Amino acid sequence: MDRQIPLPFAPVAIRFATAVLEAPSNAAARAWLARTAQWPQLRLALWGPTASGKSRLLRDWAERRGGTIVAGRDLHFHPPTGPLAIDDAHEAAPLALLHTLNAAQEAGHPVLLASALPPARWQVALPDLASRLRALVAVAIDAPEDTLLCTLLARLLAERQLRVPEPTLAWLLARLPRTHAAIADAVARLDAAAQASGMSISPLLARQVLPNLRDDLPDDLPDDLPQDPSIEAPAAPPAHGCSHEDSAMVSAAASSLAVGLL
Repeated sequence: MDRQIPLPFAPVAIRFATAVLEAPSNAAARAWLARTAQWPQLRLALWGPTASGKSRLLRDWAERRGGTIVAGRDLHFHPPTGPLAIDDAHEAAPLALLHTLNAAQEAGHPVLLASALPPARWQVALPDLASRLRALVAVAIDAPEDTLLCTLLARLLAERQLRVPEPTLAWLLARLPRTHAAIADAVARLDAAAQASGMSISPLLARQVLPNLRDDLPDDLPDDLPQDPSIEAPAAPPAHGCSHEDSAMVSAAASSLAVGLL
């Protein structure tokens, strides 16, 4: 009988990748962020699903421009003194956001907004603000590619100093939902469960603590895999187009990054 871990679906702290992961899905956003001077009215909005990389792109832009970052819910009107980045901008008080956009334009300071939906689809009752939001260039971050998800999983594991054999990496990628948020949540749960139980990260542990794994794939990866990534283990099926070569590459990169973090 499988040993049960005491915290299968409990809330856990999620960390996202600390560096921008370049991929075709965020290429348009990166291209726009590289040419701030060309933004119409010096305003731009990034939008996409939770944990898709919006906040990391926003922080990277603000750091390079010497700008200020503020969460939308914390925005109060103060005339900007330089570039301004507003995360979760849809949560900002409408009047504060309107005055901030107007003051920034008058002073010639660029403003970058990030949210889950394009600004034109926000529920805004203030007509002047609604018209400004409709005029914004809104750049979508597209659904992540398999190679991006491979790299994201490896990066997040490495940032927690977790080493996972390549077959287990591929096994997870084949069964996890195809979103940034699901990958980040899975790594957080696996890390917490591994520490609580003293078990290594494996399919056995994943089945016990991850609530949303696909169950329609053949379970052809044994639970007693060697836990040293240098030891040969049976090959796992490619994860939705994520090749064995991709998995091996990101597994090696994760191991290198983990060593650098020690």
